[in-house]
Amino acid sequence: MRCFDSDAHRAHHPRDPIPDAGRLVPPPEVPERAERIRAALDDAGFEVTGPTRRDAPGLRRVHTGAYLRFLEGAHAAWRAATGMPATAEAVPYVRPLRGQPAPAPRHVIARLGWYSHDSDPVLAGTWSAARAAVDLAASAWDAVAAGRCAAAYALCRPPGHHAAADSYAGYCYLNNAAVVAQAWCDQGARVAVLDVDYHHGNGTQQIFYDRDDVLFVSLHADPAHEYPYFLGFAGERGRGAGEGCTRNLPLAPGSDWSAYGPALAAALGEVRAYAPDGLVVSLGVDTALEDGDSFRLVADDFLRIGEAVGGLGRPTVYVQEGGYDLDVLGRNVTNVLLADGR
Repeated sequence: MRCFDSDAHRAHHPRDPIPDAGRLVPPPEVPERAERIRAALDDAGFEVTGPTRRDAPGLRRVHTGAYLRFLEGAHAAWRAATGMPATAEAVPYVRPLRGQPAPAPRHVIARLGWYSHDSDPVLAGTWSAARAAVDLAASAWDAVAAGRCAAAYALCRPPGHHAAADSYAGYCYLNNAAVVAQAWCDQGARVAVLDVDYHHGNGTQQIFYDRDDVLFVSLHADPAHEYPYFLGFAGERGRGAGEGCTRNLPLAPGSDWSAYGPALAAALGEVRAYAPDGLVVSLGVDTALEDGDSFRLVADDFLRIGEAVGGLGRPTVYVQEGGYDLDVLGRNVTNVLLADGR
């Protein structure tokens, strides 16, 4: 298992409190997350290197050009319009009404709401950190696609699976897993994306919903009760050419392995039936018991996840998504990777 990491994520460090279920709480998606994972990788003896490519094949096929241009220049444009300092965080707070005609906005405050479906901040370093995360994912893919290893892991921060083709949300700005899947597709491969994060990968689903060259399978908390609320229901199966290529397995919040294990087996059965040339795993470990309002998976359960994924025998790229309890985050990630055994 080759692992890829970079210090570039530190440029994105939200500090302002964020709204969460009626409260203002400290932002959980902070640089220490990646640093705890990196320390655990080192302790476990993994080979960890920096990015080996920076052209990110697939990025401009996954995200629209208008969105990428916006995100790259958003903070500078916001500062120019508001006079705020470089350390300030640009937060969207106004959005168009549903069903009403809305031309693409010009003012940066309107564009923040236009290109987001959440209240995540854009910082001076958000673009550079998100681009670096894409580079790590592309580097892990390159190592696997070139045959240098059977499986690789990208320590991506910010995460990506809530980022859609033209919007950001859920701490995610660029969809790292989708970029990897697209890079494989551009080589003529069939790809499966397995999302095991506690929250549904709504951005990944949106990107591939109309396509049959990518199977998206997700097991996650029931969106009737959990973020992202609007996508991730079992009846969502794809559209047009993509009919049947989306499979959602929502579970009740608080589920333990007795419910999670059978759902994982069903998800892996979908992957086997699809017979992909490559597998992308959106590796969220916020399913841990310690992670608060989550599932109740324990350390050994993450070993079971890694063993099951490795047992598929497919070229695999793991891309880091969620996981916020700093005391167990690194342990749970390394348990998955160690148990994969490749």
